[in-house]
Amino acid sequence: MQILENEPMSKHTSFKVGGPARYFAKVDSQDDLKEAFGLTREKGLPYFVLGNGTNLLVSDKGFNGVIITLAGEFSSIEDLGSGTFKVGAAVPLGRFARSVLKQGFAGIHKLAGIPGTLGGAIYMNAGAYGQEIGTYCTVVTVLDSDGNIREYSNADCAFGYRKSFFQQINATILSATFQLPTAASLDKTVVDLEAELAECMAKRKATQPLNMPNAGSTFKRLSAGAADTPTQIAPGYYIEQARLKGYRIGGAEVSTVHANFIVNAGGATASDIKQLSEFVQQKVAEKFGIKLHREIILLGEF
Repeated sequence: MQILENEPMSKHTSFKVGGPARYFAKVDSQDDLKEAFGLTREKGLPYFVLGNGTNLLVSDKGFNGVIITLAGEFSSIEDLGSGTFKVGAAVPLGRFARSVLKQGFAGIHKLAGIPGTLGGAIYMNAGAYGQEIGTYCTVVTVLDSDGNIREYSNADCAFGYRKSFFQQINATILSATFQLPTAASLDKTVVDLEAELAECMAKRKATQPLNMPNAGSTFKRLSAGAADTPTQIAPGYYIEQARLKGYRIGGAEVSTVHANFIVNAGGATASDIKQLSEFVQQKVAEKFGIKLHREIILLGEF
């Protein structure tokens, strides 16, 4: 296990902002992970398990705790046969999606453009273009707060829109097992799936500010729209209608490409980004009477 002190979190988040973590632990095995948890108890500090940092905003003051990032044995994809795969929490979601696509399996290929890791994807039930990671997940293996390995079935996981049971408990996701359908079972070929993936990637490139530091969608999809547009549930629609595209606070900007993205347009601080998200929430509430809820996780003292 590698432990760094006062590690700048701007090096580990897609926003490219964030102050130092008191301790930053890179763990390669379950024994390492238990040792890292021992460090948190010894120091009396909180901890946070970090994936790719693609849905995270860390305070400019940093995090007075232990950041734990998984590597080593948590980075493997185990093919168990017949479309069953056991995937480590540190595996990039895109790598998993493309790997199984090449073998003729469907169900998650449209998720290949999501930049996070498998663990983070399970935690928030990541989805895109009509697919969600939880759909074909059969078992999730975690290390609980008492140091015990536990397994949860799909039903236990309570997957919903951008949520799962793991948001309610103190446990670290180690791996997830999937049972994927074949392309043939869906009356498709690998070529068909590759074409669908290419179409999704093209849409992502055309409609998202991929060339600027960001953390993906800032706000969650609405359950219902405003009174005069009850079926319009895209936050970006309301943000754009509020004429907030391009609005800036410091170095943070509401993207001119996609209104539901806040980007680091250069020199942004975490405070800039948080303030801008709150300003957007305020203006949309004033104009439409609806409340936007952040999808991005905030970490540290703001």
